[in-house]
Formats: sequence, structure tokens, C-alpha cells
Amino acid sequence: MPMNVTSTVSAVPIEMDARPVKKRIALVVLATDHTTELDFSRICDPADIGVYANRIDYQNPGTRENLLATGPRLTEAAAQILPDEKMDVIAYGCTAASVVLGNDAVGEYLNAGKPDTPFVTPSSAALEAFKALGARKISVLTPYSAHISDAVVAYFSSHGPEVVRANCLGVDDDREIARLSEYTIIEAACAAMDPDADALFLSCTGLRAAVCIARIEARIGKPVVTSNQAMIWRCLREIGSTKPVVGYGRLFQH
Repeated sequence: MPMNVTSTVSAVPIEMDARPVKKRIALVVLATDHTTELDFSRICDPADIGVYANRIDYQNPGTRENLLATGPRLTEAAAQILPDEKMDVIAYGCTAASVVLGNDAVGEYLNAGKPDTPFVTPSSAALEAFKALGARKISVLTPYSAHISDAVVAYFSSHGPEVVRANCLGVDDDREIARLSEYTIIEAACAAMDPDADALFLSCTGLRAAVCIARIEARIGKPVVTSNQAMIWRCLREIGSTKPVVGYGRLFQH
């Protein structure tokens, strides 16, 4: 016969750490994103850094209207990441949306859900990456349609380095962008690199470009900046991480 056992409150004194993990990164991604969380998990050390993600509704194809529609969704998504707890930084993982919405607007949406939290977007992080690398001229490869690609090129041209060459792959569904092979990414990246450019930028957080950076840099002999790499680099700087990151480009030497 089973015995009836009741629980007794332990007499061991309870101690609590200030946090389960030292640093916290909040991350908002599109519902259709296959790539961004994986890149954060590759680069961020889970022993010291917690990456807490939430997703927002997104409708393909990648049009200006669909990208603009993501803005109002950011506030609730941000607020639902560890509600009422302080985050060290919050990132929105969509390059094209940050360009179309504008980084100031993205910050306002995010901070409405997570007040007084530094925010990062791929486009703002890329601009800082170019400065860190001393890149005054860049080549750009995007996977987008020509219309969205032109918006990204115009953004960088007006906010930072001179864009000397821009290529796009003409894919307007981020689920298909995530399926582009590493071979395609590497070859298209090398083909997009202008000899006069100081660095190459690969746009789109859905593109599996971070894992290709070292091979592309070896081919072109110049630094490579990608959306996710730059965003993660900027988040790590914001939280004061000093651990070396190897295998994801020259940017992490800065």
C-alpha cells in the first residue's frame, strides 16, 4: 500500500542570486525568422549572457507596407520579455524594417515596452561597425527585391560610408532568404565586392551569412559586416562583454 507522504518545508536557509545570469539581452524577431536566434546562440556565451527572444507577426512579401506594419507590434513584444524585469539591451532583428521605420522610431516602440533600455538595430549597428573598421567606402549585397535593396543602400549612403557597389538577389520572402545556400551567399558576396571598397556589408538578419564571414574575408581580403554579426557585436559592447569572439569576422577584434 502506498504511504501518504506530505512535504515538509526545508530548514536549509534560502539564498538567491541577483539574477539567474549576469547579463540579459532582449531580442525581438519576426515570426518567420529562421536565423537570428541561432546566430545569437552561436556567439553569446550562455554562462554569462541570457538571450530572451519574442516574436512579432509578419506578413511576406517584404514590401514597405509590411515592414512598416511591424513597428506598432514591437512595444507589446518587448514588454512580454521577462515582464517588469530590467534588460541590459534590447534588439530588433530586422534590417529592412529598421531602415524603413527609422531607428529613432524603432527605439520609441521598444522603449514603450522596455523603458530606459538601450536599443540596437542591425542598421544602426552596421553604421557603428563601419566606423570601428574605418570603412569609408563599402560594397553591399542584399537578398531583397531591388526596391527594398535600394532603400537599404540609400539609408547607408545618407548616414555613413559611400556605397560604391550594390547587388541584390531579388528574393522577397524571408523564409526563402533563410534557405539561400552558403555557396550562394559566399559567391554572391565575393561578386559584389568592389576593389575600391574598404568593407563588404551583407544585409538581412534572415540570411545565413554569419557562418560564412571567415570564408568571405579570406577570399576578398577585406572586412565583412553582416546584419546579425553587427547587431550581436553592438549588444556585446553595450553589456560590457570582453570575452573574445573568434570565427565571426575582423569586426570582433574591435
